[in-house]
Amino acid sequence: MFDVEKIRRDFPILSDTVHGRPLVYLDSGATAQKPACVISRVEELMAHANANVHRGVHHLSEQMTEEYEQARERVRAFIGARSTEEIVFTSGATASINLVAYAWSRRFLHRGDNIVVSEMEHHSNIVPWQLAAEMYGAEIRVLPFDEEGRLMTERLDDLIDERTRMVAVTQASNTLGTRPDLRRVIDAAHAAGAAVMVDGCQGIVHGGVDVTELGCDFYAFSGHKLYAPTGIGALYGRRELLQEMPPFMGGGDMVDKVTFERTTYAPLPLKFEAGTSNFIGAAGLGEAIVYLSQFDAAEVEAYEHDLMRYASERLSAIDGLRIYGTTPDKCSILSFNVEGVHNYDMGMILDKLGIAVRTGHHCAEPVMTHYGVGGMCRASIAMYNTREEIDALHAGVVRAVKMLR
Repeated sequence: MFDVEKIRRDFPILSDTVHGRPLVYLDSGATAQKPACVISRVEELMAHANANVHRGVHHLSEQMTEEYEQARERVRAFIGARSTEEIVFTSGATASINLVAYAWSRRFLHRGDNIVVSEMEHHSNIVPWQLAAEMYGAEIRVLPFDEEGRLMTERLDDLIDERTRMVAVTQASNTLGTRPDLRRVIDAAHAAGAAVMVDGCQGIVHGGVDVTELGCDFYAFSGHKLYAPTGIGALYGRRELLQEMPPFMGGGDMVDKVTFERTTYAPLPLKFEAGTSNFIGAAGLGEAIVYLSQFDAAEVEAYEHDLMRYASERLSAIDGLRIYGTTPDKCSILSFNVEGVHNYDMGMILDKLGIAVRTGHHCAEPVMTHYGVGGMCRASIAMYNTREEIDALHAGVVRAVKMLR
């Protein structure tokens, strides 16, 4: 049985207080808290195994290299990739998407081509493609969503043509919680010969992924949203595409042989891992995956969805409150505004009550523009949250409305 109280004991910060009140942490969509096993593993490796990977024959270097590559294998298995050659460690999803936008575009994007980006994307899956389009003279096309937050995949036939080279889409919106019909997007893109970049930052946490079954060409996620340390993430890339792409950065560890006449590159995935990597962070990510693997993913998702449904029911009863993103299969992200109350003011009042929510545009300004608002409050629910915390959120919003409206 799912034991949330036992899970909560694994996360030291959840027993803290804020402004003299118990912490109610509802901002896991921005960064999740870390279980004690991850914290301990990072501390242990920094204290007793800190040495650069792939660069030494001494004991510590060999030990840390083994930890690093073991973490790569854990990521591979966790997301269902075929080979560790398809797993590139980066600093996070932003770095992963920029890597693809730069290196893939150098090889495959030309003047007159187009890139299709969904309207609900995080800035990290918009701006890199804009930069690539400007550099190579390509066009950005936008796949819209409707008022309930459903991605309008029926418009794909109007947007994708023989000059479409890439389709960039989220697995789950960080603002609306929407889970687009990725199968339809990927099939339409591949039928036109285009590649697909999936932002998996929220999706990998809420439901997981099998990239081989999904059939995407690239998949990016950040460790810090997956109960792992900050500054580490991974890029999955289909091996055939990674082989053809030039390196993103030059430096140490990504080379085979360097002369002033010519440089050859290391095999995959090291070709894309220039410089000293965040090897401690990678090991922490591997430890977070081990921690998560003890749970039934479907059971966790069902628990989170039940909490989200409960939160939706409670908040919807507040006069003047609107929830953005109402698709039935959305993940546990709840963005809202209250008429006559600024989202920043709401967030500050909730903070004084010990409740942490996100305010602002959530790095998704096109979503704000769609709804004609400057920002939203967002409560993002994780497996360690409880109904009592949802009740505290409801009471806090009610109190804030009385004070501010």
